Amino acid sequence: MRSSKGDDELKLVNGTGPCSGRVEVKHKDQWGTVCDGDWNTEDAEVVCKQVGCGSAVQALNRAPFGEGSGPTWLYRVECRGNESALWNCPHTGWGGFTCPHYFDVGVICSGFSGLHLSGGDTACSGHLKIKQDETWTTVCYSYIDFNAASVICNEQRCGQAVDVLRGAHFGDRHELIWQEVFHCVGNETHLAHCPRTLQHSKACSHDAYVLCSGYGGYRLSNGSTTCSGRVELLHGGSWGTLCDYLWNFSAANDLCQHLDCGVALSIPDGQSFGKGNGSFWNGTFSCKKNGSYSRDCSVSVLDQSECPAGNDARVICSGCPGGRLVNGTTCSGRVEIRHGDTWGRLCSSHWNLQAASVLCYQLNCGYAKSIQTGDSFVDGNGPVWRDAFHCKGTESCLWDCAQVTLGNPTCSAKEVATVVCSGLTESLRLSDGQSRCDGRVEISLDGMWSRVLDDDWNIKDAHVVCRQLQCGIAKRAYYLPRSERGIGPVGLRSVHCDGNETQLLLCKTSHSQVLSAGVAEDVGVICSDSQQIRLVNGTKRCAGRVELYHDGIWGTICDDNWDLSDANVVCRQLGCGYAIKALNSAHYGVGSGQIWLDDVNCTGSESNIWACPSRVWGHHNCQHKEDAGVLCSEFLSLRLANGSGCAGRLEVFYNGTWGSICSNRMSQLTAVTVCKHLNCGDGGEIERDFKYGRGSGPTWLDHIECAEQHSSLWQCQSDPWDPQSCDTRAEETHISCSGRKGTVTPATFTECPNSSSCSDREKLRVVGGEDACSGRVEIWNQGSWGTICDDSWDLADANVVCRQLGCGSAVSALSEAAFGEGTGPIWLEKVHCKGTELSLWDCPSKPLFGKNCNHKEDAAVDCSGVTETTTSSTRAASPRRSVTNNKRVSVPVILCIILGALLCLVLAILAGLIQRARAQQRGSYNSFNEAVYEEIDYKLMKEQQGMSGLSVGSTNERFYGGDCDKESGPGATQEVLPLPGNNLEGGYDDVTDTPGPEDASLSGPNKQEITGVSEECDKNKDSRKDWSPNVSQNRTSEAQRDLSPALEDIGYDDMEELGQ
Repeated sequence: MRSSKGDDELKLVNGTGPCSGRVEVKHKDQWGTVCDGDWNTEDAEVVCKQVGCGSAVQALNRAPFGEGSGPTWLYRVECRGNESALWNCPHTGWGGFTCPHYFDVGVICSGFSGLHLSGGDTACSGHLKIKQDETWTTVCYSYIDFNAASVICNEQRCGQAVDVLRGAHFGDRHELIWQEVFHCVGNETHLAHCPRTLQHSKACSHDAYVLCSGYGGYRLSNGSTTCSGRVELLHGGSWGTLCDYLWNFSAANDLCQHLDCGVALSIPDGQSFGKGNGSFWNGTFSCKKNGSYSRDCSVSVLDQSECPAGNDARVICSGCPGGRLVNGTTCSGRVEIRHGDTWGRLCSSHWNLQAASVLCYQLNCGYAKSIQTGDSFVDGNGPVWRDAFHCKGTESCLWDCAQVTLGNPTCSAKEVATVVCSGLTESLRLSDGQSRCDGRVEISLDGMWSRVLDDDWNIKDAHVVCRQLQCGIAKRAYYLPRSERGIGPVGLRSVHCDGNETQLLLCKTSHSQVLSAGVAEDVGVICSDSQQIRLVNGTKRCAGRVELYHDGIWGTICDDNWDLSDANVVCRQLGCGYAIKALNSAHYGVGSGQIWLDDVNCTGSESNIWACPSRVWGHHNCQHKEDAGVLCSEFLSLRLANGSGCAGRLEVFYNGTWGSICSNRMSQLTAVTVCKHLNCGDGGEIERDFKYGRGSGPTWLDHIECAEQHSSLWQCQSDPWDPQSCDTRAEETHISCSGRKGTVTPATFTECPNSSSCSDREKLRVVGGEDACSGRVEIWNQGSWGTICDDSWDLADANVVCRQLGCGSAVSALSEAAFGEGTGPIWLEKVHCKGTELSLWDCPSKPLFGKNCNHKEDAAVDCSGVTETTTSSTRAASPRRSVTNNKRVSVPVILCIILGALLCLVLAILAGLIQRARAQQRGSYNSFNEAVYEEIDYKLMKEQQGMSGLSVGSTNERFYGGDCDKESGPGATQEVLPLPGNNLEGGYDDVTDTPGPEDASLSGPNKQEITGVSEECDKNKDSRKDWSPNVSQNRTSEAQRDLSPALEDIGYDDMEELGQ
């Protein structure tokens, strides 16, 4: 391409097309080059526009299109980009510097200034047009392919390419045709960036018609999570709320899967997620299935007219991707999980009902009824994943369970996991409990989970719930505390069961959504099959203190007669192999709450620990210093031995013994995973010089293969466990990591010497706040304190932390290092507490081994400081309300109270001195006729004249009895200081009652008489309509009351004692 401006010209030479090449300039009838070490896009932009080649794609120097010849006409031009010619840019002058030609500059121009799709059904489909100079040209069908179409759709913000179609036949049409063929890879951001070649042939029968998916993406806006909210669509470069007249649960389910958010849980009513920016896209959403879950979702018939109320698309997704049921029904079939982009069947070797129930819950299919389905559903293709999911049964997602793949045996094509879920039709579930058989009652009606409210909930109703859920019999029916009540839609109210019904809906119920005037509360149930077992304080699964969940309360087991047979039952019940050690004397720390079992005497063949002979539940002669524990064979730990902690020989603890790992087929990615696992940085190398010595134990594993998504070595594939995995010691793995473990001060070890002897409470602290109930959350793990990432950190997580610290409930869950950045490791991310857990370690979470977080994202809490005292600190879902509230008072508040008290004391002393001085000056007053009280009417004043006086010593002052016209017994009189004049209008500030010293001599009978009088006064006082308890006259100070035991023992406040 060439351009001339006056006598000077510019051209591009030796490029791949007319719009790329070495920049040459003709000046004084001689061609020369341009030299510029700072040649940039602004300079190239001027060149491209000058030669009519659109915009600049690249600015190149160092002779990318070969060295030129002749003079260097321009050197170091400094263009702004809007100049009409290159020589109009500031430069050092024509021929002002002679530059070697290996610094000659070049450009690659787009060759066109724009593109669009025209004549299609939407803004994202149509005939491809490219603007060259000021003219639109048509692109031949054979000049682009699907990769080029992908770039075009992306550039137009129209989502993904669907197809390139043969467009209209040219025939006799006389249109300008684009002369270049595009050779795109498909990941370019602009069509101008694609390589292209000049097409000299004039033959072109049809133009290109590009069809894009019609959207630039979907998102859920204004929800509480990334997987809930109002559906928004990016179309033609503009985000707008999707308005879909045909939006239904099926479409919502497709969108959740398309967004990798699991399945749809509900479609909320009304303006649950706001109105957005007011922009709408009207259309019908649909997905085309390509395989099982890969979908091309589009919206047809788009326009931007008004959206009638209620037609905006909304959805709440489960947020749990990566699991599905295949070859059966929606809620039954073969279990498949996804690793990366690959779906595969799940090996059945570790599959159990707890994990199956979590998957059913994740898929919105109720609970698992059976995992024994014979040969049903098992046929299929693809890999068989060997993952083992160790679930409690209360997790929301399968991936929240502890996952172990390392060392698991291979499975045949027939040994795959299956499940039959209860399904959604009139389904029932118990939420936020410690198992699937206890918690708040919820019912699914029309595909949406709803609350059950009742004001007369009883054990008969609870029996029906437990029977329907196959959870045994009801042990307790209760109302939820106010803090745990739900806020969702109400499905059932006023349930009245006889107790023998098979389903809750067969009882007499009300479906009314309107609440009556009475108070109806969320209801809960604890069934007999809610019994659970867990290991606590062992740092990892398969080791720890044994704890049992029974009747809604966690408790321990006494170590009397505790042996390997008992421990074997525990290990097998937890899927942890067999027992290595049966530990006693609270080896894993002292528990709290109940001691449920004592004198356990298992044979070793029982299926669970409560099937073993023992004392009656709750009967024992033990203390918590005798709590039993176990170490199981599948307890795993990892280390780099004989080195620095982050460099050494790789060893794994398995079956009670440390052993080496073989290096055959081990990649650097596996070494990196090891370093992340050990918190030793994000880089690692396999050492080949074996400088960390030979191992002496078994060689446990070989052929370990980790993938990028693995954050722990336990998740990686390997050969099965074998104590002789290596052929020789030369195959042992030696690794050196790029980082080092966080340093730990001696003070830190003093607080928590080692993780096996620390309680959950001792392994948690808050730092940087104003007191022990606010600050950055830190946890103890692997010998050091570390922080928690604030990803997904919310009030439910903070509530568990506050309760575990003994600081009441959470006021706020803080993020972004609100109390300063921590140091050392970041141990956890994506903590998902329900809020009812007793310990942060009971919450699902993800160990942080990658770069997802830094200390700028440290999580923090601010707790109320109100401690709830209940019957047992380990009660999981107690229906009882708190008994006492002890407020946390900060240091500044305490100081203010002290200073205020001192000031009041000083003022009181001064007031007393002034009053005494007035009394001495004015003399004593023997009557009350100058004191006017609004609360005492004139009649009572006259009644006073007939009262009998009670004298003490030589005192002749009278005790005024208020509404009581009788004062019984001698010695009941109290001296009253004279009142100064008629000066009582400002709130009776000058009225002071001071008991005489003789009052201290009052004894037993007189005290009783005064009490009786006071009680009688109380009756009369309560009948008075204008009585105000805030009147300040005739009060006795605390110091004065200390001098008067007679008044102190009566138990009434000062006003009552004075009979007002």
